[in-house]
Parts: sequence; structure tokens; C-alpha cells
Amino acid sequence: MTTEIYLDANATSPTLPAAIAAAEDALRERFGNPSSSHCSGLKARAMLDAVRARARRLLGAGAGRLMFTSGATEGIQTAVLSALCAVRERQLKGEPAGELLLYGATEHKAVPESLAHWNRVLGTGLALDALPVDGAGRHRLDLLRKLAPRAALVCTMAANNETGVISDLAGIEAVLADCAPDALWMVDSVQALGKLRLDLASTRIDYAPFSGHKLYAPKGVGMLYVRKGAPFTTLMVGGGQEAGQRSGTENMSGVAALGAVLEALEDGAAFRSAEELHAFRDQLAGALRDAFPAIVFNMPFAHSLPTTLNFSVPGLAAKELLDLFDAAGVRVSSGSACSAAKAAPSYVLEAMGLPAERASAAIRMSFGPMAGQDFIDSACERIARCGAAVRAHAPRPAADLPAAAPVDAEREIAPSALSAFLDGHPEAILVDVREAYEQAACAAQLWHGRAIESVPLSALPQRAAAWLQGEPRPLVFFCRSGNRSARAMQCLHQLGYHDAWHLAGGLALAN
Repeated sequence: MTTEIYLDANATSPTLPAAIAAAEDALRERFGNPSSSHCSGLKARAMLDAVRARARRLLGAGAGRLMFTSGATEGIQTAVLSALCAVRERQLKGEPAGELLLYGATEHKAVPESLAHWNRVLGTGLALDALPVDGAGRHRLDLLRKLAPRAALVCTMAANNETGVISDLAGIEAVLADCAPDALWMVDSVQALGKLRLDLASTRIDYAPFSGHKLYAPKGVGMLYVRKGAPFTTLMVGGGQEAGQRSGTENMSGVAALGAVLEALEDGAAFRSAEELHAFRDQLAGALRDAFPAIVFNMPFAHSLPTTLNFSVPGLAAKELLDLFDAAGVRVSSGSACSAAKAAPSYVLEAMGLPAERASAAIRMSFGPMAGQDFIDSACERIARCGAAVRAHAPRPAADLPAAAPVDAEREIAPSALSAFLDGHPEAILVDVREAYEQAACAAQLWHGRAIESVPLSALPQRAAAWLQGEPRPLVFFCRSGNRSARAMQCLHQLGYHDAWHLAGGLALAN
């Protein structure tokens, strides 16, 4: 119902057109197996080697290993497995191996979950401990100094995915060099590529995983850097691909697409400068302050990626803000795990010491380093619309509806079948059950050539009485995701109005 403004790049990014073209070329013209010795295989091998060489230059990999993976999770698993296999070998020899697996309290869940898994599988028996962060989300170096001498492996991030907070990697490296020279070090670098300068071989970082889909490449391709001399154990064995480091035929279309992104990054023309990105973030922050005067930002601007904003608006729940932005066609994400009924506080923000109420209501807004001025201007216009919608229509308490019942699948309308349904039921009424502030942010008057009746779910019981007393007509309820429209349909059915339907999947699948 409106043009999309995508501001959730930290979750995944749109795919670069040149990357799509490169993937298609790989599928059509370079489909050979790079392990084959004939000409088709040699063409594929040449492309694979060219992308790897470019990645090595951009990452400053030096003499370290660089292998293609399926993404960051596989890279993290490989790094943790490699480190813990080395620990187990030292344990079996009776050599000092460390007793602690130390990870940042704001790490992506893939890190502590991987640590716990391989620690259990390998029987290394190490203790897991979260390294606290300060109120700005940066690692407590004073506590690192106390804990690191006992650590076998230290895991930190280059930049946090929720807040964009940039880690003090130089400070961490100095502490490790001073008091834990034998500890291995993994740095989750997923959010760093294309946003921070990387020269890995000049650091003592042992492992650095990357994921393509965070920077305009498709999902299913990534990279892992391993410092020269760092312990390495392959996670996947078989045909010996990737010089025996990661078996399995390479994802050639994914690698080709990643190569196109890396080429654009190396060229630099399409990627914005740090100054431009900071100006864009400041513009978005200003628009948010104007739209929501009570807003509080949950990250330090001075030490965060210029492509990420994390904020809360007192008095508005995360779900209300998500619904509001989504209605305006602005795609953002919550900083916490939210559902319609309950929001769990973000563990990242809680680790920073934020109150649970604020951590539960957090919203993340993130854009890619190729964003342009027109895109940011359009986003700011939508943000202003959202602010006006909330001022005109404050959120209302949830309606006291009958208990939810199983949805009657025969009364669901698939988005692809809606036009045919309306053609066959010219008397049907389209009913938008989103809240008034969402409807105002969307500002749609017509859909499928039909006028829309706006009946927020919170006001449904009052409107249902009029429907029950009037001439029966088919009612087609819709909302953002299909959850509230299903609830509205159930309510009408339980009240005895059986000619009620709902749009399965909601507007999310209809647009």
C-alpha cells in the first residue's frame, strides 16, 4: 500500500544489483565445478581465486587463511572448534590450557551457544563467563585484565548488531598482550565489513568470521579469516575443497555475488564516506527527535557505527512502534524479542544497565553504507508522518475480546485470491483493524478499488453491535500480519456473524 523504506540492514541487506548479475553469470556461464580440471572447471576456479584475492586485500589477511563459508554461524563454529581442539590437546598432554571461555556480554547468541556446545561435545570442561560491558556498551577492560589470564579463548565483537557500538579492539588487544599472551581471540566481524577499516594481519586477532548478507550479498555465503599459526580444525571434511579447510563444493553463485560487493567496496565509488554516513545518521536522529520529543537513544553516538540507531520512546511499546513504522512502509526491527502480548527486554541493553522497561521498548534502525541522500530524505518524511499519527491518535488499551479459538481455514483468504473474492462479492466490506495511529501513518483510502472501513481492534466490540443489527454483508478483515484480523474474524463468528473473513498473512504478504 506504500513504497518500502528498508531500515533493517543490520538484520540483512538488500542484494546489490551487480551481485545479482554476478550470481546469474556464475549460474549460466561459470557453472563448472572449480575442482574439475577441464576448461569449465578452470573458469570457475579462476573466478573463485579472484574473489578470494580481492577479499584478502580488503581484509588485510596477509599470510593468514581465508576460506569461504556459508556465513557467520559456520565461521564462529569453526573458530570455536579449532580453539577448543587445541585446548583439549594441551589438556591431554598435561600442559596449561586455560580454564575459562570468556565472551562479551553483548555478543550475538551464536557465540555463547557455540562455546557451550563444543565445550560439552569435546569434554574440555571449561567455565563460561560473560565479560561485562559499561553503560556505553563497551567491554570493561579492567575486568578483562582480571579474567583474561585464566582464559583459553576470548570472544568479542568488532561492532554490536543491536546498538552499533564499536568495540575498543586496540584496548582489548593491549590487555591480552600484557596479561594473556597465550589466550586465543575471536572477533565477530559481521557488522564491520564495509563500515570499519580492517587490517587483520596487523593485529593479534586469531579468528574473524564474516557474513555476506549483511553487506548487499545474498544469504548463504561468508568468509572466515584465521591468523597464520592459529590452531585450526576443519568443521567439515569430505572432498577437501578450500585447500582442505572446508569441504563441500563451493557456493559459486554466492561467492560470485560476494565478489561483486567486494569489488564495489574496493572501488569505493558506491560506498559513502564516513562523513556522509554520520551526516545521514544525524539527519535520521533529528527527524526522530522532532517526531517523538521524548525519545531516548540507547547507544553512544561517539562510539557507534554511523549506520545504526537504537532508541526507545517512553510511553510507546516496541510493538506499537513496529506497527506504526510498518504501516508507514518503514521497515525497522525491535531491539528485543517481542510478541503481541509480551516484550522480553533486550539482553544487550540490559547488559548496558538500561532499565527493563526501556530495554523492552527498544527499536533498531539501520541502513547500509550505500544509502543515498534521497533515501534518507524519504525516510525522514515517513518518520515525520509517524510522529504526526501518534500525536493525532494515541494508542488505546487492547479490546476485551472473546478468547481466541482455532482459526477456520475455510474463512481465510490468501492474498493471491483476494481480487477474485472481491469480484465475486461486490457487496463485501474491507475492514482495516489496525489501530488508528497505524491507519493514519499509512493514509490509505482505497484498496483494490474499494473504500476501506477503519475499525481498530480496540474498538471492534462497539462496531460489531452495528454489524449484527444491520444487513449481513461479507466482512474481510485485514491488518499488518494477519494476527489481529484473525482475532477480529473469530470475534465476529463467536458473536453469531458468520460471514466474516480475514486476509491470511496480512498486508505483509499482500504488498
